[in-house]
Amino acid sequence: MIALWGLSFKPKTDDVREAPALDLVEQLLAKGAKIRATDPQALETAQDGLKYRNITSGIDLFGDMYEATLGADALVVATEWNQFRSPDPERLAQGMRGRLIFDGRNCMEPESLTDAGFSYRGVGRPLIQPR
Repeated sequence: MIALWGLSFKPKTDDVREAPALDLVEQLLAKGAKIRATDPQALETAQDGLKYRNITSGIDLFGDMYEATLGADALVVATEWNQFRSPDPERLAQGMRGRLIFDGRNCMEPESLTDAGFSYRGVGRPLIQPR
């Protein structure tokens, strides 16, 4: 199961037209993944965008970013919303099954995450293992 933070194409909008996150959802679902996703403003438009793409199962949407991570094997950050920049690593660790974070926007601080036992990978960055 994959947790996905950010569905809009950029922060401070609910616009999901041409949002990379929806392409990612399609690709992950095609590979058999289950997805738990959230976005501070784009849940309704994302739901419409998913329906437009004929995606009606395999993804659950949540209003709370930590609820979206419950039971997840990995977390993907797809939109650089401010609230996603400094998550509570202990709260993530309590809810997630896995310990992998992929920061698709390079907006997080890897040190606090790796200190809490997560492996962190940002775009164009090497994998950083827990300390």
